Amino acid sequence: MTDILIVEDNEELADILCDFLRAENYTVSVAKTGEKALSLYEKYGARLIVLDIMLPGIDGFAVCRKIREESDTPILIVSAKVDKEDKLNGLILGADDYIEKPYDIDIMLAKIAGIFKRRYAVDELIDGDIRVNKVSRTVCRNDIPIEMTVKEFELLVLLIENKGRILTKEYLFNQIWGSDSFSEQQTLTVHIKRLRQKIEDDPKNPKHIQTVWGVGYKYESI
Repeated sequence: MTDILIVEDNEELADILCDFLRAENYTVSVAKTGEKALSLYEKYGARLIVLDIMLPGIDGFAVCRKIREESDTPILIVSAKVDKEDKLNGLILGADDYIEKPYDIDIMLAKIAGIFKRRYAVDELIDGDIRVNKVSRTVCRNDIPIEMTVKEFELLVLLIENKGRILTKEYLFNQIWGSDSFSEQQTLTVHIKRLRQKIEDDPKNPKHIQTVWGVGYKYESI
């Protein structure tokens, strides 16, 4: 599933927004018409739709109405139509927010991040091509499921939720196995090795799960 579907007939504007979003590690698709947007959404889905109103063919209001008949996917309308009636129409049709063009890119990114945090952050962790669903307890990389044991899954979640922080071996071991566990800390080393084999391009030269010698490990985005 795509993170964000941009529906925008202004190619330059779409490309700029797309570049900024991909720099934030979102997966992005672009549609220049309402018909193409509905086709892409039906085929691949999306976690958020950034929707222009003035489109060739089916306009953005019609796209919003159609999607709302089938799902509650967040819709962020972005339009040069600034009349109160247009804004009300978009919100009544089910859009989650309405942003006027031209917009500040930092405000746009903040709004998008806020939508993802409110809707998905509790249940899902996303880092680049890695997606962890804490409800279904599944892990995907490039939308391909990865088989994991219970402890591997819990360890990966703990690492990603503390992205950029150095976590000591003692802390990791106690959090996952418990301080009164009969397992030994070597178990942690084995699980780290298995995780690297499953999520790293080169497990022998890991970019995500990095060793901090004499201390522990930390997880980094790439």
